[in-house]
Amino acid sequence: MTTKYVTKFGSLENYEKGGIEIIDDDPKHFVFSNIFEVANSSKPWEKVAVAKNTKYVIEGVRAEGTSEWRTCAHDEFVTVLDGEVKVEFVKLATPAVPADKEGSVALGGEPTGTPMGHVVLRRGHQALLPANAAYRFTANRTGVLIQQAIHGDDTVERWADICLS
Repeated sequence: MTTKYVTKFGSLENYEKGGIEIIDDDPKHFVFSNIFEVANSSKPWEKVAVAKNTKYVIEGVRAEGTSEWRTCAHDEFVTVLDGEVKVEFVKLATPAVPADKEGSVALGGEPTGTPMGHVVLRRGHQALLPANAAYRFTANRTGVLIQQAIHGDDTVERWADICLS
């Protein structure tokens, strides 16, 4: 007997609420949220924690318009789940945050340094956001990103609002 699996891709316009099936465990050990539902109720470029493991988080991000320039003292990764996003990079002349600062920070203006180019990401594409480089996102239509990061000052936690348990 062959089991047939079907992959379903979600988007902001078309997603199901979702759920979780617990087998031989206590449901209190698990939580579940839908990244598209989180992004649908978020502000543009708001970084909402949707998963957490010690100091590391996966942040759901509503991609809409152009973000501010950001940087961090450690590498981060971004994956597009819906839409298309351009990511611009600048190698900063000097690091804008101390080496022990966790999480990304807004630069509050144009970065000073050497332009590194850009990448265009579509559904399923991932990019490295290198340490001590500035980056800015642009989305011509609303989309959804997940960003792997270290919990920082701009990480928003709304667990009671976004999780089913």
